[in-house]
Amino acid sequence: MPDKGTSKKLTKVEDEVTPSASTTNETKPFVASDESKGKAKTFRIIAILSWIVAIGFEIGAILLLKKVPVSTTWLIVLIAADLIFAVIGSLLWKKSNRFDPASEKDKVKFFIQNQLGAIISVIAFLPLVILIFTNKNMNGKQKGLVGAIGIAALLIAGVVGTDFNPPSQEQYSEQTAKVDSLTGGNHVYWTKSGKSYHLYQDCSYINTDKTNEIFEGTVAKARELKNITDLCDRCEKRALKEKGLEVNKTDSIK
Repeated sequence: MPDKGTSKKLTKVEDEVTPSASTTNETKPFVASDESKGKAKTFRIIAILSWIVAIGFEIGAILLLKKVPVSTTWLIVLIAADLIFAVIGSLLWKKSNRFDPASEKDKVKFFIQNQLGAIISVIAFLPLVILIFTNKNMNGKQKGLVGAIGIAALLIAGVVGTDFNPPSQEQYSEQTAKVDSLTGGNHVYWTKSGKSYHLYQDCSYINTDKTNEIFEGTVAKARELKNITDLCDRCEKRALKEKGLEVNKTDSIK
C-alpha cells in the first residue's frame, strides 16, 4: 500500500546525507556528522562548566561546616544550588552523547562517557554528606535534617546522571540499517510527544487529533532530538508485508 501522505504540518529536519546501506550486506559503521559533533562539543563544554560550579557549591558547603555555629539554612541553600547545576550538567552531557555516541567496542570508555553524570554526582555530594554526619559542630537535629537533604540530593543527581539506555555507534548503525532495509532509505517520521519513529507519513499513530506537526529526518536525528529508539510495530509489519516478508515474535525477518 503506497504512502498516502499526511494532512499534518510536515517539518523536515535537515542532516548531512548518509549513504544508503541497501547496496551492501554489511552494516556500515555510524559516524556522527560534523554538525552533530559540533553540537555535542558545545553541550559537553557547558555540562563540564555546570559540574565545576556544582562542585564549587559543594566546596562552599564544606567550608561552611567549619564555621561555628553552622548555618543550617545556608547549608541547605548550597546543597540545592549544587543539585541544580549537577542536574543541568548531567542532562546536557546525556544529550551530547545522543549527538556523538561512543562505541561499545571500548567498554571502559563507553561506560565512562555514558555514566559520567552519575560519577560526577557522587563526587559532588558524597564527600559533603560524609562530612555532615561526622561534623562535631552540628547537633543531632541539624545532622539529621541537612544529612537527609544531602542524601536526597545525591540520589536525585545520581538517577538523573545515570543513562539507563545509553546510545552507541553500533545501535545507531543497526537501527539505520534496519530502516534502510525496509524502505530503501534513511527517512523516518516522529512527533513531539511520540515514543516511536515511523516509516510512513500516513501511519495512524501519528495522524490523530492530538498531532499538529510531524517531523521527518534520519534515524540519528530522531535519537538526537527526541531520544527515540523504537520503530513503530505497525509500520514495520506494513513494510515487511509490502516486501512479502513476515516478522516472528522476536522481530527477526523470515
